[in-house]
Amino acid sequence: MADIYIERIHTMGLAEARKAAFKWAEQAEEKFDMACTYEEGTTSDEVTFTRSGVKGTLTVTKDRFELNAQLGFLLGAFKDRIESEIVSNLDALIKKAPAAKKKPAAK
Repeated sequence: MADIYIERIHTMGLAEARKAAFKWAEQAEEKFDMACTYEEGTTSDEVTFTRSGVKGTLTVTKDRFELNAQLGFLLGAFKDRIESEIVSNLDALIKKAPAAKKKPAAK
């Protein structure tokens, strides 16, 4: 079995990160025939994804995305390609999301 671990720091805040993670889950279902379950929490959310030969989670917080996936024996041979695709999809969603708005400094 091959493991994939990807971590991305962001400045979107939890609300915008949630939107990006939900979009990622939709894309995983459409493009890769994954079965995704999205669970919202108070400080973090978790997307659980699975299909034949793949299972994993995407954890979302106000400042971080953390993806852990396990590839079965057959898909393990394609680990680099799969990881590259996940990275580019996740990075694109993070880049598209607006940064969290900061409050102006008090005078």
